[in-house]
Amino acid sequence: MAMFQIGQHTIDSQVILAPMAGVTDLPFRRLCKQLGAGMVVSEMVTSDTRLWNSRKSSYRLQKDTHNSLNVVQIAGGDPEMMAEAARANAANGAHIIDINMGCPAKKVCNKAAGSALLKDEALVKEILQATVAAVELPVTLKIRTGWDTDNRNGETIARIAEDSGIQALAVHGRTRACGYKGDAEYDTIARIRQAIDIPLFANGDINSPQKARQVLEYTGADAVMLGRPAQGNPWIFREISHYLQTGKMLPSPTAVEVRDTLLEHLSALYRFYGDYAGIRIARKHVGWYLKNNPGAERLHDPELFRKEFNQIEETEHQQDAIRSFFIVPGKADAAA
Repeated sequence: MAMFQIGQHTIDSQVILAPMAGVTDLPFRRLCKQLGAGMVVSEMVTSDTRLWNSRKSSYRLQKDTHNSLNVVQIAGGDPEMMAEAARANAANGAHIIDINMGCPAKKVCNKAAGSALLKDEALVKEILQATVAAVELPVTLKIRTGWDTDNRNGETIARIAEDSGIQALAVHGRTRACGYKGDAEYDTIARIRQAIDIPLFANGDINSPQKARQVLEYTGADAVMLGRPAQGNPWIFREISHYLQTGKMLPSPTAVEVRDTLLEHLSALYRFYGDYAGIRIARKHVGWYLKNNPGAERLHDPELFRKEFNQIEETEHQQDAIRSFFIVPGKADAAA
């Protein structure tokens, strides 16, 4: 398996979990790491440290004491604030600082952050240089291929990033204007590979082991980065890693493994958020699991079950419902 370095850190897998707001919280990051992700990245945190006392930010800033590599993503459009946010996260135990210039959400772009910054190459340079200078940690960057299909300046941004001291670059194969519509394109990523020497991660529409290998071969990227395809399917990391190493497909997780993993994921959510918030956050994850594991044997109609599950208000009842949903072999296992 090819490995690469980000600063002093060795990444031992070519499959990385992308940061996703409202998804890649600590319980989900830990699960994906256990199932083969070489690196996992936190939810995006605002660079305005004055807002870090909010409940949402406090959850996002919690580091995983079981993980030797804590990667924190920050977003903002002011170089001094980004530098301060990097310093604060370094003091809080981060090992790598990741800068978000890839988020297409209007509420982010309207604040001149995320992928909106790609329009202003001079400001990009200021932000990157200020953040890199602020900390001794490695700083990485996530971008899109450009602002819109007529302005794909990903190569220019990539060169600015490398010249500014950025130590790895992730590129989503869509422009800011594309949002998540249409197909990702990898030509720009392949050109970026020719333009820079730092580690490069290809992102966008990588939803199978075969697609991961195809994108790696086409772009020359060092790794693939997965976001939405991992929702409800954390096994995709080990499946891709195994395929890249051996050329062989792993079997899909059994109904028992899906059930047990989901039960543990829900328990982790309850512990992390508390029962009230954990119950509500569990609902969207369960919806993703049901959607993304069509092969798992079950006793009930998934859509009907999802609607019923979303009405449950107690942790024990949520877990009992999951246990009753899946068909499992043998009495001993069913009683587990």
